[in-house]
Parts: sequence; structure tokens; C-alpha cells
Amino acid sequence: MPAFAGMTGNWVAMPKEIYVEFIVLGNTVKATAIDPETGEEASVIGPASAAQSTMAEAARRKLEYVLKKKS
Repeated sequence: MPAFAGMTGNWVAMPKEIYVEFIVLGNTVKATAIDPETGEEASVIGPASAAQSTMAEAARRKLEYVLKKKS
């Protein structure tokens, strides 16, 4: 998976053209999933010890929910 470590966190390209940004805030991490076609975003917050894959999956599921709800 391609990744870009930027000033705001790590960006990871995921299947289906969804991007996920991770930002560590103290002992928590915020994962934001972004749909590049619509610009729609959905975020989840969890413990900093959580696996990135777990946080990315939760953010992706929430984004899918938001997109489905808006359609």
C-alpha cells in the first residue's frame, strides 16, 4: 500500500479509492476515512495502542454508512 507521511499524519490508500488519515492525539488516535470522489469524511477515535488496520476498517465502515445514508 502506498503511504505518505505528512505533517498531519499518515495517509494510506485503501482498496476502492478510500484514503485514511491517522492522527495521534495523546493516548488516542483519530482515523479519518475520505472518499476522494465526493470529499466526504468520517472519523473514529480509539486508543493509540489499537492496530492501524482496525482503526482504518472502522473508519471505512463509518464512511460507507455515511455515504449510504446520504444517497
